[in-house]
Amino acid sequence: MDLKEYFSLVFNDYTLRTITLGTAILGAVTGMLGSFAVLRKQSLLGDAISHAALPGIAIAFLITGAKDTNILLLGALVSGLIGTFWIRGIVKKTHLKSDTALGLILSLFFGFGMLLLTFIQKQPNANQAGLDKYLFGQAATLVESDVWLMAIVTGLCVLVLLLFWKEFKILLFDADYTKTLGFNTKTIDILITSFIVLAIVLGLQTVGVVLMSAMLLAPAAAARQWTNSLAKMVFLAAIFGAFSGVFGTAVSASQNNLSTGPVIVIVAAVFVVFSFIFSPSRGLLFKQIRFIKNRRDLKLHKTLAFMHQIAETHEDISHPHTIKILNNFQGYTKGTLKKLVDKGFVQLQGNMWSMTEKGYSTAANLYNQQTDSHE
Repeated sequence: MDLKEYFSLVFNDYTLRTITLGTAILGAVTGMLGSFAVLRKQSLLGDAISHAALPGIAIAFLITGAKDTNILLLGALVSGLIGTFWIRGIVKKTHLKSDTALGLILSLFFGFGMLLLTFIQKQPNANQAGLDKYLFGQAATLVESDVWLMAIVTGLCVLVLLLFWKEFKILLFDADYTKTLGFNTKTIDILITSFIVLAIVLGLQTVGVVLMSAMLLAPAAAARQWTNSLAKMVFLAAIFGAFSGVFGTAVSASQNNLSTGPVIVIVAAVFVVFSFIFSPSRGLLFKQIRFIKNRRDLKLHKTLAFMHQIAETHEDISHPHTIKILNNFQGYTKGTLKKLVDKGFVQLQGNMWSMTEKGYSTAANLYNQQTDSHE
């Protein structure tokens, strides 16, 4: 099945429609919440939470003996929240920094989760098969109820963002100022973190524990390159995340033996790379273009200022001596002289050049600036 056939079937085929809607909604909500994690410099938080959720899945199965998705995800949510608050406690109660606490909890919970999964797989009960799908995700197992759950959580997330937008924004950029205004920063912080945990838990079934952090961070990192506005960044991150889900699902469905989760992450990475290169304000391409333009302008200004100096100190600028001085000037080229002529700073007749009134005025200012800087 090619991509064209996929998009024609997505509206008619139940499975394709369910998976596409689920991954699009998941990408949108993780993109929105990932913006806050990126701006708060908590990029490892998503990785730690997703790995911390694994023991909860295993323990929920051991208690119930059933592979009910809602129960397993509830166990993952509880485990993820415990891991998150342990991280907060380690940072506040010890002298360890947040990255150390994140790495510690990530390793501890993931190791414990893998130990429990190994124990479960050795049980004689055949019902234990399939729990390993939460490691790398299995989007094909999504059903309509899962999509509805994602949609409800996303709607709730948008509602909370709208209601507490001012508080989130102030806390994000100046926590101390937020306290002076009388806001309970601890409650606001817990609210943001809890929604991030919830979004990550929702994505475990689709993308898996190992890759879930990429879904949280990649759309936000791409959006950050395009704007300095928080509102625009959150919106763009949601768009990038949703498109990553849709196109990743399409590519996965159009090819044989391609897991949906990894393909979605790769598509999200393409958005990041594209943004890093082509965004107008921060993109590497436009930075290089601006660098080259600034270097050319500097060469132009240096030549113009030097020509002004020659005109001020030599009576006959057409004399071979002054022409030699100009030719030996570092950075001078015929192309530079032509640009000065094109800009109307200099008039050229044969070997005879003269500065226009516009050029003289501009050069005088440049020469004075250079003199002042040397002094």
